[in-house]
Order: sequence, then structure tokens, then C-alpha cells
Amino acid sequence: MINLKLFNKDKISVFLLTMILISLSSCSKFVDLGAPTTQIGVKEAFQSDASATSAVIGLYNNSLSLYFSGVVGSSADDIHYSTSSINYDQFSSNAILPNNSINSNNFWAGSYSELYQINLAITGLSGSTALTPSVKNQLLGEALTWRAFMNFYLVNFYGDVPLELTTDIAANAVMPRTSETIVWAQIMADLKSADSLLTQNYPTAQRARINKYTAMALLAKAYLYNRNWASAEQYCDSIISSGVYNLNTDLNNTFTNSSNEIIWQIANSTGISTFGSNFLAPKGVLPNYILYDTLYSSFEPNDLRKKDWTMTDTIGGKAYYYDYKYKDRSGTGNEYNVVFRLAEQYLIRAEARAEQNDLSGAISDLDIIRNRAGLNSLNPLLTKAQVLLAVEQERKVELFGEWGNRWFDLKRTPSISGNTKLTRADDVLSGIKSNWAHTDILYPIPSDQRLTNTHLTQNEGYN
Repeated sequence: MINLKLFNKDKISVFLLTMILISLSSCSKFVDLGAPTTQIGVKEAFQSDASATSAVIGLYNNSLSLYFSGVVGSSADDIHYSTSSINYDQFSSNAILPNNSINSNNFWAGSYSELYQINLAITGLSGSTALTPSVKNQLLGEALTWRAFMNFYLVNFYGDVPLELTTDIAANAVMPRTSETIVWAQIMADLKSADSLLTQNYPTAQRARINKYTAMALLAKAYLYNRNWASAEQYCDSIISSGVYNLNTDLNNTFTNSSNEIIWQIANSTGISTFGSNFLAPKGVLPNYILYDTLYSSFEPNDLRKKDWTMTDTIGGKAYYYDYKYKDRSGTGNEYNVVFRLAEQYLIRAEARAEQNDLSGAISDLDIIRNRAGLNSLNPLLTKAQVLLAVEQERKVELFGEWGNRWFDLKRTPSISGNTKLTRADDVLSGIKSNWAHTDILYPIPSDQRLTNTHLTQNEGYN
């Protein structure tokens, strides 16, 4: 991974614009803009609707989907790399070294590389007076949502992180870690601004670019993680009641690119998703990622998600379990990388309602998800503690293999032991991972980054 912090300003601008122009070819399947034939300067990129749109579309061309799903999932009891590899194994065993290359190159440097491009777009869009107002609003809303999305992952990975909001390379290169409280506040501010700029209409077909409800979906999630239950419920209400989305009755169609359950998906040129090509393999061959045995065994009997979304293969006398949400592995298909979908909004609202003691409302939301999966409704007399555990279970079996949700859920939720210093990660993973320690809930700040920027402190447990 190229460390953008080592580039001077002129070089990084040329690098960025080159990447933007190259990325247009991969986006042509869902956006027909006409790729520019000559390289343009950064300022000029935001002086016409077409070139500004091209620049923002370039933000969608990143390779973080698989790492943010498969590798992050392995930190929990979700999905993990199928063969032994030092860098991957450290995530599965929760023994990540500060020099781990995935952590340094993909999670840290990859995220800040994307953030630099996003900030360049936000600066260019904000300063432009040449764009059609509706186009400018749409593009700025997309870029702000992207910035919130990247910071959402960084703050969940590391806690306090440098909050880079400008393209000042010199200042960013020596920026210390910012309090996670401030990072979360920026995430919410960006998403509220995006919400005010965007409309419910998608600018392209198949929901492959960000709209108003995409920003609201991430905002609901951010509020949930920060225990602002009322606001989380409010944004979920708006999405669910909008009438724009509905749950697929056939689970096998949930992840097709025409699914009406999808709120946002990242497109590709072949219809073969990053997930399908890595989670599936020919019979008798291990795919790159497989499910934890404990996840597979956690489904209730007759759960259609186990039937339709998992696959079993026996290799060398051992049973392995696959994520089969995506059905296409190679060639051409009709699947993109789904980021947000309606089912998660019901689960966010259920948790928010339960925390506000609206247990009947929470159970109603859970039953919608359970009934869709062929399961019976829950006992309406469940206690609050039981409802919250039911939410955790439904999130586990509904959102497995998707964007690190299980890992984030375990480490953001308080322990049921009564020890206020511990989390559900301590409850669950200490019985699965032999070397589990509470400090494992945060990843280490990469050692090479700390050498480059001596203002970066290390997380507890990694010194």
C-alpha cells in the first residue's frame, strides 16, 4: 500500500487524479459519463458537473470491502481466513502484532489513503462555484458520507485516531490521535450534513451510489454505537416507513443487485462480488474464507438463513462451512458488494427500542426478521435482558460475513457478567480464543506509522 503521507502535495495530486481517471473504466457498468481523454488538474476537476461527478465516482473504487468483512470478522467468531497465514492468523487469535502488514497497509494506510481522496473531493466541491447546485449537493453529500464511513471504521478499529479533515499533508503527517468522542461527533456532523444535501433518489441505477437513506442508515448505526437510542430509532423509523425498501421474501435473492432490500451497494463491472469470489470455491476446494464452526452451530433448527445462506463441504474428512449469501463465484453474475440493507435497520431499531424499555416494539421488529427466516415469533413476555440477547443472536445470524458487524457488536456491548469494565467480547471470545485479553478489543497502532509520526501513541496491551 502506498503511504500517501510520504508524498509531496504535487505528487499526490497527480496520483489521485490518475487513479480517478483509471477508476472510471470500472464504474462504466453503472455510470455512463464518458471518461475524460486528458488528465486534468485537481482544481479543474471540480469546474464542471461531469468532471466533478467523475472525481466522486473514483471514491467508490477501493479494495477495502473484503478486509473490512473477512479479516475483521475473524477477530470475532464470524468468518475467517481458511488457511494458515501469519498476518491473518494474528486476527483470528486476537494476537495482532504492531508490525502486522494487513493492519498497517490495509486498515490504517488504506483508510487514510481513501480519506485523503475524500477530503480532496470535499475541498474541491465546497470551493466550486461552477457546478449545478443539485449536482454539487449530491456529490458533496456522497463525499461526506464516505468520510463518515471511513472514520466509522477507523474509530472502531483503534479508538482514538488522527481526525484528518484537510489535504494539508504536512499537518496530517504529524497529527496526534484525536479523542474518539470528537471523532464520533465529526462522523455524526458529516452524516447530518449529508442528510440535508441528499435526496431519496439514487443518481444511478441499482443503488450503486449514495443517497439520503444511505447517510441515514449509517447515522442510525453511529447513534446505536453511541447509545443514543432515541435518535437511532428515529432514523430507522424514517428509512423503514419511507416505502422505498422492503425485505425479500426469498432469502436467495437478498444479495442480487436488483434486490429491493438493498440500501447501498458498491458496484463492479462483472456482477461478481468481492464476497462471492472469496467466500465460494468449487466442491472439494476451500474458499479463501470460511465460517467459524461456532457460528454455524448457533442457528436455530429450521432457520432458512442456515439453509439458504450457508454451505457445507467435506475435505479430508473434515466438514467446513461457507458463507453462501452471494451465489456467483466467477464469470458474470448479478451481484455487487452490499453495504447496507433494510434488515439491519429493523435490528438497530429493535435494540434501540429494547434499551428504551419498549419491549413489545423490539420484539415486533425481531419477529419480522425471524419470520422472514422461517422461525417462530418470540415469547412476548421476554424480559429486557432476554430481548437484548435475542437482538444479539439475530444480528449474529443475520449479518454474518458482512462488514465486521459481529466484531463491532461484541466489543461495543457491555458484559452480562456485571463487570462494567468488560464487554460481550470478553464474555464470548474468552471461551473460544485461548489467548483472549480485554485489550484485544482495539487493534494496535501500526509500528511503521509510529516511526513515521512520533506523535502517535500506542493502544494498551501492545507496548
